[in-house]
Amino acid sequence: MNAVYLAAANLRFHWIRTLVLIAAAALVLAVPVLTRALLAQGEAALTARADSTPLLLGARGSRLDLVMAGAYFTDDLPEPTTMAAADAVWESGLGIPAPLHTAFTTGDVRIVGTTLDYLDLRGLAVADGRPFALLGEAVLGAGAAARLAMGTGDAILSDPENLFDLDGAYPLQMDVVGVLAPTGTPDDDAVFVDIKTAWVIAGIGHGHDDILVEGEDAAAAAARAVQFARITPENIDSFHFHGDPAGYPVTAVVVAPYDERSATILRGRYLDAEEPVQAVVPADVIDALVARLLRIASLVDAVTVVVGLAAALALGLALFLSWRLRAPEMRTAHALGAGRGMIAQLALAEIVLIVAGAIVIATPLVIAVQSQAPMIAARLIALGT
Repeated sequence: MNAVYLAAANLRFHWIRTLVLIAAAALVLAVPVLTRALLAQGEAALTARADSTPLLLGARGSRLDLVMAGAYFTDDLPEPTTMAAADAVWESGLGIPAPLHTAFTTGDVRIVGTTLDYLDLRGLAVADGRPFALLGEAVLGAGAAARLAMGTGDAILSDPENLFDLDGAYPLQMDVVGVLAPTGTPDDDAVFVDIKTAWVIAGIGHGHDDILVEGEDAAAAAARAVQFARITPENIDSFHFHGDPAGYPVTAVVVAPYDERSATILRGRYLDAEEPVQAVVPADVIDALVARLLRIASLVDAVTVVVGLAAALALGLALFLSWRLRAPEMRTAHALGAGRGMIAQLALAEIVLIVAGAIVIATPLVIAVQSQAPMIAARLIALGT
């Protein structure tokens, strides 16, 4: 008890050094646990999302980019395919397609243009308000509503693609008509609109006051017309699209086959390398990605062990040097009758108290981060990990 009391008194006297040693020891203890927890949660989140996405159609190219954009709404977008891919699935009678257009953002939150079939396929429920039904209406995921600090009745504005591209996408103001219940998936961090609304943002569809002045040709009238930046009940009838809808762009098409046989037939239809559209099973792509991540995790574990040993040696050296500086104090204690065993007990008591303090700090830190691990993993995935 005397050794513990004296050790605690010394640590209190040198409180700045003590706090630094405890903080360093807490990090050495917490970082490996937190790293492993985040990796495990990220793997679980990736796998769960992939397993809930039966099939993705998209332009032939990087399968990983297609899966990350179509299932996780990341920033790395593949080359777009066309609405014809979704139409082909409908015509085949083998499954339900849900086209996705994810090229735009609002306040750095991904805008997902789709159909109501997507909400049904994902089982997304509206917690407040209602689903989108008209051009210019938006439904916020729970996370997106929190990030944008908006809800039902507010209005959001799409981010401009390029301020100097007058022929590009125009920012469109959209009315928020609902907020989705949280799901713990990337859907929480997205804004959902009808896919036609996404095409309006892309400039494929537009509405304008195009009253033709007598003696003015159509080209001059089009140049004079001002495009609407918001779809309202008064101007919604003026919105129209040009060209064949089958050629309109989509990022990906989520397909829910009716059964295993339908899924096999659908995958077989896109095996030809000359086919511009590819069919991807997200679970297969993510399994390969997770396998690579696990190999990286093994390397991270090895590095963590080395860094931990180096940190432990550094802490030990700091304690050793502090005891060397206290040599006169130890000689005085020895002269007063303290044996070598008592001095060893003092050193051990200081180490135990520092480690105990580190555990006290590291434990709530680990618990707090682990409780937020699903959200952190989802955020990392949304950022394009």
